[in-house]
Amino acid sequence: MSDLLFEIGTEEIPAGYLNPALINLEQRFVHYAKEHNLDYELVKTLGTPRRLVLSVKGLIDRQEDKLEEIMGPSKAAGFDKDGNATKAAIGFAKSKGADVSDLQAVETEKGDYLMLRRAVKGQQTIELLPKILLSLIDDLSFPKSMIWGGHTKHFARPVQWLLALFNDTVVPFSYTGLESSNTTRGHRFLANVTEVVKTADLAAFEKQLEQLEVIADFEKRRAMVVEEVSAAVDQLENADGVKAAIDEKLVDTVTNLVEKPFAVCGSYEDKFLQLPAEVLITSMREHQKYFPVVSEDGKLQAAFIAVNNTKVKDIAITRKGHQRVLRARLEDAFFFFKSDKETSLESRTEMLRGIIFQAKLGTMEEKVARIVKLSSLLADQLAPEKKESCLRAAKLCKADLLTDMVGEFPTLQGTMGGAYALNDGECPEVAEAIEQHYMPLRAGAPVSQSDVAKIVGLADRIDTLAGCFGIGQVPTGTADPFGLRRISLAILQIIRTGQYALDLDAILGKALSLYGDKVDASKDTVEKIILFIQQRFVNDLVSSGTDQQAVDAGVAAQFNDVNDVIARITSLAEIRKEDAFPILAASFKRIRNISKDNSTIEVDDTLFEQDEERVLYTVFKQVEEKVAGFLTQKNYPDALLAMLDLKEPVDTFFEKVMVMSENAAVKQNRLNLLTAIGKTVLQIGDISRMEG
Repeated sequence: MSDLLFEIGTEEIPAGYLNPALINLEQRFVHYAKEHNLDYELVKTLGTPRRLVLSVKGLIDRQEDKLEEIMGPSKAAGFDKDGNATKAAIGFAKSKGADVSDLQAVETEKGDYLMLRRAVKGQQTIELLPKILLSLIDDLSFPKSMIWGGHTKHFARPVQWLLALFNDTVVPFSYTGLESSNTTRGHRFLANVTEVVKTADLAAFEKQLEQLEVIADFEKRRAMVVEEVSAAVDQLENADGVKAAIDEKLVDTVTNLVEKPFAVCGSYEDKFLQLPAEVLITSMREHQKYFPVVSEDGKLQAAFIAVNNTKVKDIAITRKGHQRVLRARLEDAFFFFKSDKETSLESRTEMLRGIIFQAKLGTMEEKVARIVKLSSLLADQLAPEKKESCLRAAKLCKADLLTDMVGEFPTLQGTMGGAYALNDGECPEVAEAIEQHYMPLRAGAPVSQSDVAKIVGLADRIDTLAGCFGIGQVPTGTADPFGLRRISLAILQIIRTGQYALDLDAILGKALSLYGDKVDASKDTVEKIILFIQQRFVNDLVSSGTDQQAVDAGVAAQFNDVNDVIARITSLAEIRKEDAFPILAASFKRIRNISKDNSTIEVDDTLFEQDEERVLYTVFKQVEEKVAGFLTQKNYPDALLAMLDLKEPVDTFFEKVMVMSENAAVKQNRLNLLTAIGKTVLQIGDISRMEG
């Protein structure tokens, strides 16, 4: 067993490229190891902006010898009637470097065929590694790649060095004119030297890099970033009661911008605190990768923390540099903020006609008009007392797209709308809805607590979903340019958290009709949209741990009112714990199979010939009455419990009664009885899907 150490040294790779590349590097090595029958104990990757490292511990020194069996032509094609080898047999043997006498006849399902059996000696691993390592480099993909120095190879950034060691032996190969070696390089600024690596032992290599001021392990470097950022607050003159606001995504980004982190704390003028907090945070986080400083209660302070890739001699000079850069950003934001407030949101709404929502679906002005109408319908159903606020928020919800601030910081759409609405004198409820109607921003993200924001957000998303499906812009594979999967999940999340009873079929039909002749507003389109939402619903529930069979049973019966479906699924998952349920589910499956082509439910009790069918009918009528009462109250648990009374009579019925009687009227009557029972059960769920 030996160790492999492979390092691709580069110019600075963008932070967002690094972790996906390391995952890809590991996966591709695992693939090639399997392809070449190379066993190993452990694979690990390390990475910094200037290096991608693959370490393999316990890699076998050579492939195992194996017996290879290669199937050739049929025996009839390989030898003539006199037993002489034909061109087919001779050619096959020659192509494999063998003699015809080495071929054997073997029996297969298709007849007798010729086969070559031969021992294949395993190759030395170090002989296989050059090709494998070159393939690993070529296989790495990035969002954007470069070609440099007249070469033809693509990579995220120019490759500067290649370290390839198998134990203490260099794996020889070349790439873009670079020869592999046993040398690595230190930190660009703190230890810009080339150093020999004597062994492929990963622990020794990491220690060697640390001496060269490089922290190659992502998690270790990340912990150092958090520690540096947290400690940097102490550089403030008055650090009591303040702390760094640690944003986990920003920590990940910063970790992949440095090889070793050094934090510095700076400040900015108090006047900039007049800006909405999100403006300041966005300016620091997105443009400069700075961490905000807040008080213990979360109030933003006029300070920030920057993380450098080098330790500086004069921290005051570095601090001033960061402050100067940030001040320029904030001055722009301050100017935009003051300028934007001079024009009301309402006066901007007319200019939305100049923004295209979608080429076939018209302008943002037209979209807002539809959002207003949908918000009106939704408010009537879900929160009539909030209708006025819903209509006002819907009218103004997209106006901030025309502001300079959102033009500079697109992620602040909604946030700026809320701030400008308050500046215009809109009521807080309307301003809050404008700000929060984009929530949730992603699956699992928080949903607004405001009914007004929820209703406007639903109207916005339903309009987009209906429009895209109406023109055939349906997601395929991974392609989803309008984010319709995310939109569907957001619709579901809003409906669930708001506990809204919403008729999806009706609201989607209305949403399509508002587009006029721009879209296909047929019932078929509505059904496609509902099926699309249903698929997201099922995946979301199952992935969160809900009983798969209960989910399938619930949506198979009906999918329109989301919260009603959830209530039925919850009851179905609970009822299966009852001892009698599996037998009832199996019987119901039999009922469904027998009566699948029948739709009538009128039962004539004078046609009953056996006591078992009379008993079943009597019990069914009692159960039907109870279930109807429970369903009126949406009391699904008790409705299902009542259905369990059918277990014994249904079981006995199938044991004693022949449904397919020779008497056509009796046969039809029995089918009608079973169909009626099935229809009653299906009001809650298709329990035949829960038989197992």
